[in-house]
Amino acid sequence: MSIPPPPGPQQPQDDPYQPPQPQAPNPQFPHPHDPHDPHDPHGRPVTGEPPQGQQPHGQPPYPQGPLPYSPYPAASQVPYGAPPYAVWGQGYAPLNRPAPVNGVAIAALVLGVLCFLPAVGLILGIIALVQIKKRGERGKGMAIGGAVLSGLGLALWILLLATGGGSAFMEGVKEGAARDTSLSLVKGDCFDVPGASFDENVYDVDKVPCAGEHDAEVFGVVPLPGDDYPGDGSVSDQAKDECWTLQSAYAMDSWSLTEDVEVYHLTPTRESWEWGDREITCVFAHAGEKGALTGSLRTDETTLDPDQLAFLTAMATVDDVLLQEPDDLAEDDMTANRNWASNVGDMTSVQARELSGHPWPAEVEKPVTDLVTDLQKAAEEWAAAAEASDVDTFYEHYENAYAYVDGDATVTARKALGLTTARPSYGDGDSGGAGGGTGGSGLDV
Repeated sequence: MSIPPPPGPQQPQDDPYQPPQPQAPNPQFPHPHDPHDPHDPHGRPVTGEPPQGQQPHGQPPYPQGPLPYSPYPAASQVPYGAPPYAVWGQGYAPLNRPAPVNGVAIAALVLGVLCFLPAVGLILGIIALVQIKKRGERGKGMAIGGAVLSGLGLALWILLLATGGGSAFMEGVKEGAARDTSLSLVKGDCFDVPGASFDENVYDVDKVPCAGEHDAEVFGVVPLPGDDYPGDGSVSDQAKDECWTLQSAYAMDSWSLTEDVEVYHLTPTRESWEWGDREITCVFAHAGEKGALTGSLRTDETTLDPDQLAFLTAMATVDDVLLQEPDDLAEDDMTANRNWASNVGDMTSVQARELSGHPWPAEVEKPVTDLVTDLQKAAEEWAAAAEASDVDTFYEHYENAYAYVDGDATVTARKALGLTTARPSYGDGDSGGAGGGTGGSGLDV
């Protein structure tokens, strides 16, 4: 059974450009019926086809294809229940993930900013640009930035090498290394060395307070001139001479240098010289393999009061002359020994007058006066030895004069001044009356 179209005017079928006429909605059928659906709006099967050129329920015919120059889509292309306006996509997909950032571009930017390995950074930047274009990844700006910065860094390195700036930079590096190679020690530093004792070579030290136990104490640093390494022998000889002189200036109280104290010197090697190590470091250290020093040995104008300084200066001057005793005995070279005895007598008299003229505190005045008396007697004996006509007479006055050196009057005066009262033990080495060390030990840095 077919459903006839409702009565009403029919639209011409041969006008494909005629737009569809609006029609009031049917309250029973708010939506148009699909002509291809074999059921009616009530779900009943429909047989037969509507007359050609007519639409069900009296709807006017409409073209089946797109209309030329028409802003509306074809009826067959309009989905069922579609609204009468177009809905444009907003281009937002909340579940879509962004493209990953290229890792090579990040590496190129880091190397470019740090100016580290600029050639590598430039190459990585170029590789990153190729990968980004091929894979559709992000990071093009980082790749370009890294390549540009690395290119500038590479150009700067080339400019430095061409103009000699690179040489100046390396000199600075060598100077910094020299400070490390020279152990960065200054006068007054106390330190420990790795291991149980000093070895032939010292590569590193640990600075420690001088108040506690320590392996060594620096009493002098001597710079070495010249550009060429002078040789191991020359450096060692210069170290002995310089350190011997500096020890008495640092430790003016020679009695504080006991027999456990020895003088060492740290010198550069040929290898460390090339890196700028140009210093001799003079140190006091314990003579035993496992011994340690306690407290500072420094006794100079920075640690002494005026009375102590005046006393030690006078006594050190006499000691310096005593140390100039000839190597040959009197029976071998009488003239040299008599001249030396004359110099000792003269200097002893001068220092006795210096001590007498100093304004001493009341508790120190008498002990120093007794010491001055002993010095004057010693000066007389030295003068007599200088006038001796034979060896026996020379040694008689020689022994009498030495009896006053570091005698009881000296101990009493030192005690009154608050100085060390333990007499030093003089050996057969080069220490003489200036201290307990030999002053001949050398170590390479």
